[in-house]
Amino acid sequence: MTIKTPADVGAIIREQRTRLGIGQQAVAAKAGISRKTVVEIEQGKPGISLGLILRTLRALDISLQAETRAQRPGRKGHSSSSPDDLNDLIASMKRNNG
Repeated sequence: MTIKTPADVGAIIREQRTRLGIGQQAVAAKAGISRKTVVEIEQGKPGISLGLILRTLRALDISLQAETRAQRPGRKGHSSSSPDDLNDLIASMKRNNG
């Protein structure tokens, strides 16, 4: 699935939580966050910190994979590649933009 919005992330989290038969409170406890935050993430509320989302994903054993898109005209520094480790992708983007 391609993730484009906070609602997409929320849908993935809600689907996995439901599939596992785990309540929001249990996910919150495992991730070290509040139940309210789990609700907000599942609802796709923008502005939730990436750290909290990553903790929630980890609590549900969900992994993300990042990939770059094929180079487009006028997009200097972006190239086509297979999925990358997120840390490598971030480091590469910092090198290209800094």
